[in-house]
Amino acid sequence: MINPMTDTITAITTPIGNGGVSIVRISGGDAFNIIDKIFTSKNLKDRKIYHGWIIENNEKIDEVIVLPFRAPNSYTGEDIIEIQCHGGIHITNKILELTIQNGARYAEKGEYTKRAFLNHKMDLSQAEAVLDLIHAHSEKFAVAGAKNLFGKLSLEVGKIRQETVDLLSKIIAAIDFPEDVKEPEYSYIEQNLEKLIEKINYILSFSKSSNIFRQGIKIVLAGRPNVGKSSLFNSLLNLERAIVTDIAGTTRDVIQETLDIDGIAATIIDTAGIRDDEDINKVEAIGIDYSKKYVQEADLVLFLYDLNDGYTNDDEEIYNSIKDKKVIKVATKSDLTDKKDDTAVCVSLKTGENLNILKDKIKKAVINQNLTEIEFITNQRQQKALENTKNSLINALIATQNKEIQDLISIDIKSAVMFISEVSGEVITDDILNNIFDNFCIGK
Repeated sequence: MINPMTDTITAITTPIGNGGVSIVRISGGDAFNIIDKIFTSKNLKDRKIYHGWIIENNEKIDEVIVLPFRAPNSYTGEDIIEIQCHGGIHITNKILELTIQNGARYAEKGEYTKRAFLNHKMDLSQAEAVLDLIHAHSEKFAVAGAKNLFGKLSLEVGKIRQETVDLLSKIIAAIDFPEDVKEPEYSYIEQNLEKLIEKINYILSFSKSSNIFRQGIKIVLAGRPNVGKSSLFNSLLNLERAIVTDIAGTTRDVIQETLDIDGIAATIIDTAGIRDDEDINKVEAIGIDYSKKYVQEADLVLFLYDLNDGYTNDDEEIYNSIKDKKVIKVATKSDLTDKKDDTAVCVSLKTGENLNILKDKIKKAVINQNLTEIEFITNQRQQKALENTKNSLINALIATQNKEIQDLISIDIKSAVMFISEVSGEVITDDILNNIFDNFCIGK
């Protein structure tokens, strides 16, 4: 972000489109001056609700509600004005245009939350929790993200950082004032380092669960053409999303939708049927290449074959290419035959036979990812900072156990303090900071 953080900024903070209400937010030192120029009520008081009209050249534009907040008692820590107007695209853009004409500039991505961080309204992990809440694909992830927003991770990391600083202070004091301060016992340093490493390991133990809840999992439907992939896709979604015909090769492209499976965002992906045939045209061939790519990236593959036709050599070839993945074997069209397959879930997508059994098996496969209840949710940036902290503490522990001079031990502990400070943003580079807030939407 190259624009000065002292500017007064403005943006639409609600989704663009037709709706009941839209919100235009102004933040910065000129916020109250700008609203005075375009609102019928004047001299607004902090944290009151005002009803009136947005005006341009004394002409009424829209009837609105205005909420004023004085610094530092606002989201950004600056003066803020929120204008609640009618939700039409035209009227919302018109009000935004008026705020710009009267002294504000258009906000950058995530600039409101970035200002909140820079004005010490929240630390960096809390700012990232805002992003998690915005993009939460499931209720469980939203609840976990809310824990970080009110500071659960911040508090625990803050305790670890303070304990690390306290230990470092004792060592440094003895180094700087050897005549007045006695060196801490090596056993004391060792015990404290072990406790700190244990606490970091506990936070990191939730990393896999955090990543799965954040990113979700990919479930890919694979098999020969016309074995029922699109029918199963529609059945899992309970809607007619994919085209279904008895013509082989109907699905030419990848179709995907997201489901919430017991709090985990699962992306269900319908792919083109995999086959080797001289009659395949160029479009279908591209679709088959996509299918193979998505299968390799899948967390779970539903391998389908036609039970009525029987398990063919082509089915065997496809299955062998994916058997190293987590696979659920599905035998379709069970209503057309008396054949059975104990290695597969035999279903009829026409009658619904055993569909609930398959759904239950998918659910168990999804939630059986060594997931635990998430006490601490972390992202990859935070995990890397914690891993670096732990590695520095381990190096200090090894040096302590080898009875090296405490001046050398303190170097690794200093590094640990620096790394753990990255979690909260007490130590952070501009590049990392901008990268985080570039992932936000404009208006947040």
